[in-house]
Amino acid sequence: MRVYDLARALNVSNKELLAKLAAAGHPVKSPSSSISDEAIHLIRSQFPKAAAAAKAHPAPVPPPSADRSSKPPEKPAARPAPLAGKPAPKAPAPPVEKPTAKPAPEPAAKHISKPSHPAAPKRVEKPASSAMAGSASGGKPAPAPIPVPAPSKSKIITVRGAIIVRELAEQIGIKPNQLIIELMAMNVLASINERIDLKVAQQIAEKHGALLEHEKKPVDQKPPVSKEQDEPEAEDRPEDLEPRPPVVTFLGHIDHGKTSLLDRIRNTAVAKKEAGGITQHVGAYTIEYHNKKITFLDTPGHAAFTGMRARGANLTDIAVIVIAADDGIMPQTEEAIKHAQAAKTTIIVAINKMDLPAADPDQVKRQLQGIGLSPEDWGGTIICVPVSAATGKGIDHLLEMILLQAEMLELKANPKGRAHGFVIEAQLEPGMGPTANLMITRGTLHIGDIIMAGPYWGRVKALINDHGIKVRTALPSSPVKCMGLSGVPQAGEAFLVYNSDRVARELAERRNDEQQAARMFVPKKASLDTMSEQLKQNQRLELKLILKCDTQGSLEAIQKVLNEIKSEKVSIGIVMDGVGNINENDVLLASASDAIVIGFNVSKEERVSRAQKAEGVEIRLYSIIYQIADEIRAAMGGMLAPELRDKLIGRAEVRQVFPISKAGNVAGCLIIQGRVHSRCKTRVKRAGDLLYEGSIQTLKRFQDEVSEAREGQECGIRLNNFADVAVADILEFFEVEKIPQKL
Repeated sequence: MRVYDLARALNVSNKELLAKLAAAGHPVKSPSSSISDEAIHLIRSQFPKAAAAAKAHPAPVPPPSADRSSKPPEKPAARPAPLAGKPAPKAPAPPVEKPTAKPAPEPAAKHISKPSHPAAPKRVEKPASSAMAGSASGGKPAPAPIPVPAPSKSKIITVRGAIIVRELAEQIGIKPNQLIIELMAMNVLASINERIDLKVAQQIAEKHGALLEHEKKPVDQKPPVSKEQDEPEAEDRPEDLEPRPPVVTFLGHIDHGKTSLLDRIRNTAVAKKEAGGITQHVGAYTIEYHNKKITFLDTPGHAAFTGMRARGANLTDIAVIVIAADDGIMPQTEEAIKHAQAAKTTIIVAINKMDLPAADPDQVKRQLQGIGLSPEDWGGTIICVPVSAATGKGIDHLLEMILLQAEMLELKANPKGRAHGFVIEAQLEPGMGPTANLMITRGTLHIGDIIMAGPYWGRVKALINDHGIKVRTALPSSPVKCMGLSGVPQAGEAFLVYNSDRVARELAERRNDEQQAARMFVPKKASLDTMSEQLKQNQRLELKLILKCDTQGSLEAIQKVLNEIKSEKVSIGIVMDGVGNINENDVLLASASDAIVIGFNVSKEERVSRAQKAEGVEIRLYSIIYQIADEIRAAMGGMLAPELRDKLIGRAEVRQVFPISKAGNVAGCLIIQGRVHSRCKTRVKRAGDLLYEGSIQTLKRFQDEVSEAREGQECGIRLNNFADVAVADILEFFEVEKIPQKL
């Protein structure tokens, strides 16, 4: 009896039966090998249920297709002796060879029979049906149906996040350029690094015999972190709330004295440290007045910091609008007031520069009345405090009004639990790594807390207060510098503290993936308009830049300034931006992409100068944003080729032609207008038609060569490669001017 016959009778796999035989001390080489009666009885004893089922429903063995005799089929392989001793009609070899030719597909073996064999037995997964099929014809063996192979399952491709052309081509197994051609045939234009729509990707995958599945984390199934994202407004109990210091923001027009007032309050020299006297960053400081703390948030007044100023207004309880007494309300002042009103922040007006002779506080109050802010002493609700940052007059009154407003607002917060708050500023500092200035709005931040801000997370390694002193905790309304984040978050990002580092890391990675997917370009459908627009874009010049800034807020402000430089001829392409000093990799990237490295309030690291000299890269360092905008605008204008324009300088009439055999004809001319010099360009016109345009070869008066001839003078002119001059021809002389193009 063959191994595969016994396996079919016992309804087990060939592989399992071979293992049983080897364990019982009867090893065989393959499923087609013969086994002895002793081995058969031994194996059957190990499968009592299968043996009982086989006796109850014996499975007939179909005869070989080569045997054409009408002899009834032999009995099942329960008695191997008669099968072995059965006389063969042709030769003794067929009893050994014929079973091997039987197409017997095993359920778990890889030896698949030839599908064309007409006597292939049924699949062994259903032995009962096989027995019924054998007895259906009243004892005569019915021809087994040809097994139909199961349809091959498509290759399943699972993607997560954005579907990029290059990655999809790799998973399907084709070249990216072939995939791009197929996308163009589907009316979709996409480059190798662009993402494509899910439906388009699924159609492409099906075309190549694959099934594309997009793995997305369900929005409704929140990760465990959702249990930790406690809302302070909903969970705070009244008995847990404690008074907190007010957060005050100084807003107003540029150079109206916001930082100078804060400088006078803090008795420091913050304004003198800022380049050009303009505040470049957002800073938070805490002072103590009459045994009560006040936190001040200083925001820049530059127009580029509109977004930062809006975030600053949203972070605060009281907005102090600083207005210069001599200038009055300016456009940025109105903008700051709108930000404060949109944030529903209490407004106090500080009329600064009262020490100047041109100070007119009543004029400022009239302007306030005109925009709907009625001063308190005029019957309104807006407190107006005349102050002078130079002399310090009115500073105490301003602080008292701030404390009075804070007392009326009844500002409270819960210092218990995990800390919540916002990122005021973030930067990459040498020796410290990524640092973030945080404003705590609820809870207490401790060293060792697991924190996440935007797409970055980390464990708090150190906390430094606004005086540069290391602290272990930070309470609500306290500004603090935090170390330990994995990157530099955006200014204005909310931060949270979690119990699990795994949860924080997963959330940060998910946010990072979402931001990268959002930055990817979604290709548009191909059309004549889009293709012509692409051609125009390709013809435009591009000034490529690499931006490195000291803080994230400065980077955001510079990007806003550069985006405001509009030009249809030259565009600005930011190859890379980041926070930190300029390193060697920045220089190599600038060399590879033909870019200029722009540094703002940063320095160059070691080996940068050597790499800069070797690669020929230009690096420009700045400390004032105005200079960056002006020089970038000038550089963009310098990239444009100058416009060439012809300037007419004189005209002459040909009075006589002197033929010279070797040199050609010389035109004897009279200058009738302007002048002519030997380096100018010349046009020859006859009856209004243009015959020649070129240069002058020689210019003579009498026998002498001259450099110039003026109106009313006669001269001889020989033109370059043109001798067909005639009497009454008009010669026009002009110069080519190069006019710089404007953006």
